[in-house]
Amino acid sequence: MAVPASQLPMKVAEVALNAGPHSSCGLATAGFRTAKYLPQEWHEHRHSQAHEASIDRDQAERCRLEAHGLAQRATAAAQRAQQESTAALGQRLQDIHFWKAELQKEIEELIAETGLLAAQKVRLERALDATEVPCSIATDNLQCRERRQHPDLVCDQVEIELLKEAELIRNIQELLKRTLMQADNQMRLNQDHKEVCEMDWSDKVETYNTDDKCGRYSNQSTNIQLHPGSVRFEESASTPETWAKFSHDNIYRAEREKLASIDLRALIDNILHDVAEDLRMQCAAVNEAFAKRCEELEDAKHKLEYHLKNTLKEIGDQEANIAALKQAIKDKEAPMKVAQTRLYDRSFRPNVELCRDPAQFRLISEVEELTESIESLKKKLLESEQSLRNLEDTRMNLEKEIAVKTNSIFIDRQKCMAHRTRYPIVFKLTGYQ
Repeated sequence: MAVPASQLPMKVAEVALNAGPHSSCGLATAGFRTAKYLPQEWHEHRHSQAHEASIDRDQAERCRLEAHGLAQRATAAAQRAQQESTAALGQRLQDIHFWKAELQKEIEELIAETGLLAAQKVRLERALDATEVPCSIATDNLQCRERRQHPDLVCDQVEIELLKEAELIRNIQELLKRTLMQADNQMRLNQDHKEVCEMDWSDKVETYNTDDKCGRYSNQSTNIQLHPGSVRFEESASTPETWAKFSHDNIYRAEREKLASIDLRALIDNILHDVAEDLRMQCAAVNEAFAKRCEELEDAKHKLEYHLKNTLKEIGDQEANIAALKQAIKDKEAPMKVAQTRLYDRSFRPNVELCRDPAQFRLISEVEELTESIESLKKKLLESEQSLRNLEDTRMNLEKEIAVKTNSIFIDRQKCMAHRTRYPIVFKLTGYQ
């Protein structure tokens, strides 16, 4: 149901009227002052202005005094804060200088230690190269002694010591190669930790220069300006504890590697000393075995030569004996012919004269004796000839044995022992050459 439109009621304004004797009344002047101020109002207004001016002056003076005091306090606080900041920067510079000096000291010590380890590595390489000569000597000795003839081709004490020497050299070469790899690895670790310390030291130098420059700034500096965003902390910023721990850990790890390097150098010294001593001792053992073997061969050769000399003498005597036996057999032919001719001629005696008289018996006995003597001489001749052949075989065997011994002595003394004179000295085996 719609409401019919109508006019709103009019608002009646109420105006305060001045009903005093000096006022102007009338609806036409409602809300406006058309008359002059009263003296009382003038005095009140004057006093009010004076009071307000006094209050404003007091407030201004108080504000001025407070501002002056605040400015002084702010200036003093700024100076104090700047001094404290400068002092903090100075303390920070001392801390940075301390760690920078420690890092520099550790870097120099690592460089020196790595240099010493490099020198030990060179000794290892020289010692490894020096073992090639003993290895070649031992191998050559074993190969040369394979050319010995039967029955001297024997696994004697010399060969046992040579095989021990060859095995010792192989073990030493493997040990030196492993130690070289260990030295290379340690030098790499030294270099890595040196680089870490150098990076830390470089950062410390840059930071020291930055903080030193900051500590030299003053209010009169010409290269200062406002940087509103510089008061925030970086999320990746370290704390003084982690900052100090970082350098401490770097130095600790570098010191640990340095001590490991020192221990490795001492180990290399001991290894090279022991290696040289073991090689020289084994070399002496081989040389002693060679000397004893050569003495045995010389003694055996002298005995064989003595037997050969006697055998040759006996061969000469036996040849003379055979010649004498042959002459004796030949000498029996004439008596045999005489006896047999006598018997033959007497067999033609006539008739009763063909008698078995004592002469006949003696002639027969003579022929039998001569025949027996000749048979005995021929048998002895056969025995002597067999003995001579045996002596000749013995002579050949003795000469062959002497030749074998001479060959063995030549191999051991002229080939092997002469070659062993090239054996490196201890100074070279320890890597100093």
